Amino acid sequence: METSNQFVQWLRSVAPYIHAFRGKTFVVAFPGELVTAGALTVLAQDLSLLVALGIRVVIVHGSRPQVAEQLALRNVEGRFHNGIRITDTAALECAKEAAGELRLDIEAAFSQGLPNTPMSNAAIRIISGNFVTARPLGVIDGVDLELTGVTRKVAAETIHPILATDSIVLLSPLGFSPTGEVFNLTMEDVAVSAAIALHADKLIFISETPMMLDEGGVEIRELSSHQAEAVLQAGFLPSDAAYYMQHAIKACNNGVERAHIVSFAMDGSALLELFTHDGVGTMISHENLESLRKANIDDVGGIIKLIEPLEADGTLVKRGRELIEREIDNFSVIEHDGVIFGCAALYPFPAAKMAEMACLTVNPEVQTQGDGERILRHMENRARAAGFNKLFVLTTRTSHWFQKRGFVPATVDALPKDRQQMYNWQRKSQVLIKSL
Repeated sequence: METSNQFVQWLRSVAPYIHAFRGKTFVVAFPGELVTAGALTVLAQDLSLLVALGIRVVIVHGSRPQVAEQLALRNVEGRFHNGIRITDTAALECAKEAAGELRLDIEAAFSQGLPNTPMSNAAIRIISGNFVTARPLGVIDGVDLELTGVTRKVAAETIHPILATDSIVLLSPLGFSPTGEVFNLTMEDVAVSAAIALHADKLIFISETPMMLDEGGVEIRELSSHQAEAVLQAGFLPSDAAYYMQHAIKACNNGVERAHIVSFAMDGSALLELFTHDGVGTMISHENLESLRKANIDDVGGIIKLIEPLEADGTLVKRGRELIEREIDNFSVIEHDGVIFGCAALYPFPAAKMAEMACLTVNPEVQTQGDGERILRHMENRARAAGFNKLFVLTTRTSHWFQKRGFVPATVDALPKDRQQMYNWQRKSQVLIKSL
């Protein structure tokens, strides 16, 4: 029974993400090291699940270890300049060979359909083609990079209709010029260019790098693009991690809402990153991810979903949808990556220079992360800004929490006269007041 309840609670907890992500476009990029590590089959299963949930998926694969392997087989030594491969004719042939082999491996992974496996009844189609136009990178520091290129254009107008058929588009790190030349590209460059061209909602790098840490060894979970730029400039990140972050910043600064960097060493890391509050990697956005703000009419559904369980068990007084819609200007919400995780309402009593804070609610999944305290401070600031001297709450179950934060027990007589008349003597709520 406990396992059943856990499953139901988990499924309910991911429902807001499923609703938010349906119809969105995600570009998922992974290096050749993921394939070498034997993680391709599991990734195919996870990405197939995203497609089943109505998410439009574009895959970009890397091929560095596979190219190196092909070069070794030909007894050709790889050449680099500042970490960039110099692609001569022999290296380009190796890149083509590696890309072709990887494409077939990826198509095979998505073609699985054995009963009693995650791929059963999936029927996912992989579409690839000459979607990437490229140009030569040219001469850098006096070194000719030859057939190493950079993405010039991604054929978004062709890719979007394919995604609309619930097919996955596969992009290799190769690009083509209008004159028919082939150029060797980096997976990161293709992924960022595709995400920008497609106006993708998310760019996800499933990388070989572990969780990023700051200078003090603390995990870097969420950053705005400005904060990420400061981290890069500080220079403490390993070179591989810094390279991914550099491309994530570029994507966010050019219209991609979110960029994620997660490690493929953790099973299901992409799903955990997307469908849990804290994720398991580093998320970068153009703006701060968390928003604590006044509510608007579009938030009514999220507020109702948040407070319904507490109304059902008697913790909160039941409010109908119409009442919340009428009183929406009184509410504030805390939103994280488009999902509402907390709310509260402020009801003014101007004659007494007091305000009531009601309906303070935080999603149980994140109650240990300080969201309740942040909402409380926000409501206190709202009350002060409106000219109120005192804030009061009526509660049946959380008086201790409020007392720890400066509220003092009081009697019903201490409430504004209008609020005394509305006091529900059957609930016998405790009255707590805080001077602002």
